[in-house]
Amino acid sequence: MSDELKHECGIALIRLLKPLEYYHEKYGTAFYGVNKMYLMMEKQHNRGQDGAGFASIKLDVDPGSRYISRKRSNAQQPIQDIFNYINSEINAYFTENPDYINDVAAQKKNMPFIGELLLGHVRYGTFGKNSVENVHPFLRQNNWMHRNLIIAGNFNMTNTTELFNNLLDLGMHPKEKADTITVMEKIGHFLDDAVSKLYKKAKSKGLTKVEASPYIAKKLNIAKILKKSSRDWDGGYAMAGLLGHGDSFVLRDPAGIRPTYFYKDDEVVVVASERPVIQTVFNVPFESVKELDPGCALIVKKSGDFSIEQVLEPLERKSCSFERIYFSRGSDAEIYLERKELGRLLMPKVLEAIKYDTRNTVFSYIPNTAETSFYGMVEAAQDELNKQKNEAILKEQGNLTKEKLEEIQSYKLRTEKIAIKDVKLRTFITEDSSRDDLVAHVYDVTYGVIQPEDNLVIIDDSIVRGTTLKKSILKILDRLNPKQIVVVSSAPQIRYPDCYGIDMARLENLIAFEATLALLKQTGREGIIEDVYNKCKSQEQLKDNEVKNFVKEIYEPFSDQEISDKIAVLLSNEDIKADVKLIFQTVDNLHKACPKNLGDWYFTGNYPTSGGNRVVNKAFINFYEGNSERAY
Repeated sequence: MSDELKHECGIALIRLLKPLEYYHEKYGTAFYGVNKMYLMMEKQHNRGQDGAGFASIKLDVDPGSRYISRKRSNAQQPIQDIFNYINSEINAYFTENPDYINDVAAQKKNMPFIGELLLGHVRYGTFGKNSVENVHPFLRQNNWMHRNLIIAGNFNMTNTTELFNNLLDLGMHPKEKADTITVMEKIGHFLDDAVSKLYKKAKSKGLTKVEASPYIAKKLNIAKILKKSSRDWDGGYAMAGLLGHGDSFVLRDPAGIRPTYFYKDDEVVVVASERPVIQTVFNVPFESVKELDPGCALIVKKSGDFSIEQVLEPLERKSCSFERIYFSRGSDAEIYLERKELGRLLMPKVLEAIKYDTRNTVFSYIPNTAETSFYGMVEAAQDELNKQKNEAILKEQGNLTKEKLEEIQSYKLRTEKIAIKDVKLRTFITEDSSRDDLVAHVYDVTYGVIQPEDNLVIIDDSIVRGTTLKKSILKILDRLNPKQIVVVSSAPQIRYPDCYGIDMARLENLIAFEATLALLKQTGREGIIEDVYNKCKSQEQLKDNEVKNFVKEIYEPFSDQEISDKIAVLLSNEDIKADVKLIFQTVDNLHKACPKNLGDWYFTGNYPTSGGNRVVNKAFINFYEGNSERAY
């Protein structure tokens, strides 16, 4: 993606199902779980660079022994920072106690982070709060093991204010209004309630206080706690939790917005936000890694008993299509093929734009996430070139000479790496004019491969704000003096804010919205803007399920092509000599390419939860009133 876009977090959970001695004997180390967690977090580093956190729980420790460990970091390399710290602790321990290198029981008792239950998190700070206190996992402490709660997730809630008020109604005094805190405290409330009830039940059975503890651990109904806790949640989420005594869970939202995958064998239960992470780290085949169904919770009891339970009634499945277009790593077998298909489906429009002149066209991509879509586009272009070769041969009929045949067969598709990002360059000056000049040099170009008669087709996976295209990429591509620059987006026009994890909160930052406003003013239809504002304001007191998305009316007067053409005008300027054309994916083709991930609200305005409509209307109200606050 040419624009920087912050997005979802990543979770990783490991439950070791055997004693630590088993892993020491089989794999040569009691740190098997810690090592695997490091790999899982690094393999999901693409999902978060603002911070990382790791927590572990030891099972069946003696009273007075530390059984919960947690380390969080917001350093520049947070995962490395965490595991360098853990490594230093391990080395210090073995330096002082060299005889314990093969004593797993002593290691478990005395060393932090060596446990059977491990939770990792990589974070993008959607709200820009990047202090270490905002880094997951979050810990809710209590002297009762069962009431200790560790939470980490990949989520955003649309109704945080409502959830906060619900806590106030319960008599709580939360320390923050953030959705992470409200969610954790809600789970904690029903956890406390369940533990108290089980304790009373244990006493009624004549159990001592000491005997009550294992009884509570056995009888605690995690699914029931989650069902009560999540009843009012509106958002996209993959929520992972650990309980102090050893139960663990992962809950996925009922629309399946945020991704969750798991694997189980007789040694481990593993959960991650991306399938290839599990495949690679545990060396298991594609078909062994399952997707957690929407509204379901994966639950592992302290005993090791594993279950998947329906906690929430599933909604229409609307898994995030941006995961397939951009966010998830393309090493997933399905995602790789889907991204290629996104590129292939764009080719008919590209051919129209270049008037089928494949011989005088150079194809390239904006590094690096669009590379797979580029392969699909090039394959489709090669099909067209082969068709042109066949037609040229047939046209010659009986006059085909060896020389002419060789000439026709020599036609090759021209693919080049044109735009190269200078990863070392940092725009360290914030003053606008200076910063713009620096941004213009973030990309380098390859000189000497474009001729004045050439079209240059360059594919990006999506265009959000268009800032980098306008201030950098188009300017440097124009230096190559092509006849025409065709910028192709493998995603449709992004018209609406996201409220489930992607950091797209303000309408005015979206280039498609900006272009549509310009068209409304250009065609004398500015009145629609005020009409939409009044309709949005009229719904402020309605319940979420009664709110409609009136922002759609902004786009209704214009075709997709009209908006695309206007975006091209806004991104170009009088200094650019080449003709500039923009081609966006259609929503229909997006669904063809990604049939299992039909979440498209940022393109269509069709939000999968009722809270989404309130968010988009609030975003429009903020825009109209000049309010820079976020809509959620």
